[in-house]
Amino acid sequence: MWSKYKDKYRYSLILLRELVRTEFKLRYQGSVLGYLWSLLRPLFLFIILYVVFVHFLKVGHDVPHWPVAMLLGIVLWNFFAEVTNVGITSIVNRGDVIRKINFPKYIIVLASSMSALINLAINLFVIVIFMYIDKVELSWTVLLVPFIIVELFIFALGIAFFLSAVYVRLRDINYIWEILMQGLFYGSIVIYPASMILDKGKKITELLMLNPVAQTIQDVRYVLISHDMPTLLSVSQRPWVATIPVLASIVIFIFGAWYFRKHSIRFAEDV
Repeated sequence: MWSKYKDKYRYSLILLRELVRTEFKLRYQGSVLGYLWSLLRPLFLFIILYVVFVHFLKVGHDVPHWPVAMLLGIVLWNFFAEVTNVGITSIVNRGDVIRKINFPKYIIVLASSMSALINLAINLFVIVIFMYIDKVELSWTVLLVPFIIVELFIFALGIAFFLSAVYVRLRDINYIWEILMQGLFYGSIVIYPASMILDKGKKITELLMLNPVAQTIQDVRYVLISHDMPTLLSVSQRPWVATIPVLASIVIFIFGAWYFRKHSIRFAEDV
């Protein structure tokens, strides 16, 4: 029995590795700059937002290392957006393979998510360069960054599992998610400091940070950029409140995986 399970997951890991390679290669195939676009896209967005919000509107001028913190928020948001947006259509886009070969369907969604994780690693390297230029002082809390990113990954992957299964039969979900993402972007404290909201009221800040995306962005800013960055724990002063986004991420992942597995039986017929 052990040998059976070992062979089963060995095959899945090999398939996952090949799909990740294919996904990453095809993404920039035919473009002149190729993989450099994974760096240039968030950088160009950062430059635009920096000029508008930081230079002209003076947003975050009193926040230590805010430009780097804003770029970090953009990078983490792009990671979440890539996992969910690419994940939605991943099953349908691989419909020809699903109809011909019998294999665990979750591998397809996981492969697109792992490709986004590679992009995140590349972008975080750029963040480190900007931190060095801006003379950001590191502390031992930087070791917590991978654990916080795992939380964001689990949350995004759970949503991707659910949306990809729904998209097989309801193509409108793609447009609905695009609208929701626009609102979620401004509600995730990406391009403005949390201190701006905190000045307006503690309750609304706490409510915004219950969003797992906002919570993880602020937590990474806190442990990586500056301990002056507000977090859900520092705002609420109640440890049990700070666990809500973490628990929500786990619940959404479990539900998304369950829903995906339940409907994956009919993927070959519906795609």
